[in-house]
Amino acid sequence: MHKPQFSLEVFPPRRNAPVGTIYDTLDGLQGVHPDFISVTYGTGRSADRTATARICHTVRKEYDIPVVAHLTAQYLNEEQVDEALDMFKQAGVSAILALRGDAVEGREPTGVFHYASDLVSYIRQHQPDFQVFGACYPEGHPHASTLDDDITHLKLKVDAGLSGLISQLFFDNEEFLRFVDKTRTAGIHVPIEAGIMPVTNASQIQRMVSMCGSRIPNNLATLLERWGDDPEAMKQAGILFASQQISDLVSHGVDGIHLYTMNHPCTTRRIWNNVAPLFKATTPEVEIRV
Repeated sequence: MHKPQFSLEVFPPRRNAPVGTIYDTLDGLQGVHPDFISVTYGTGRSADRTATARICHTVRKEYDIPVVAHLTAQYLNEEQVDEALDMFKQAGVSAILALRGDAVEGREPTGVFHYASDLVSYIRQHQPDFQVFGACYPEGHPHASTLDDDITHLKLKVDAGLSGLISQLFFDNEEFLRFVDKTRTAGIHVPIEAGIMPVTNASQIQRMVSMCGSRIPNNLATLLERWGDDPEAMKQAGILFASQQISDLVSHGVDGIHLYTMNHPCTTRRIWNNVAPLFKATTPEVEIRV
């Protein structure tokens, strides 16, 4: 028997913040028991590789939690990808989340890795010991003409050698479940973890939604309208909303939950305390281990 996966995402401290703040985040997650923690990556500068590798090493060696390193590649060449993979391996990383990465105004892509599938193929060919995961968009990638077209491209990425998928944030579970059904019909059979973003700040979530194209369903819109101007009430409502969203997804047999912590350990702990009993062996085994 298999329990659904429960994983977390953290990011390195902001460039002007003390590096020790990551310990505040990780120490604050004591009592939460993720199957792995993923660590985000910037847009391709050397400092991004170093920061991600340093945090990965801390998570793996000091907290004894499996770790997945993000790697965004449109601004990297092959030598820089090799450098990043070597750093990650030395840090104890066993899996990579391969991403194309967001466009950066004023920077030109190298033209080596046009799509995430190019990076997946490169890692599978040159560093086959790594597991490789990919991102998916339950409501369709913002640049895709249709969801079906996006899923066609997603299958190319999966066929390049992915072990599993982690979804972009969404707030409508029905959209996610329909997406999973569509991917299975399209022949995509790797595990798919549902990406959950706690809504604890109204303005922040509006920015995130504008970037990734996620829809705000009526029940969430009502919460934002009622408590968006009251930070403490919005935080409480957001924790409950995320907990209920996770509970519903687990009841529908999802492969796993990937919680975007935003480096807020208190919020993460409270959500975990609400949903922890749900993560027990209740469904047929699906491997997405790292």
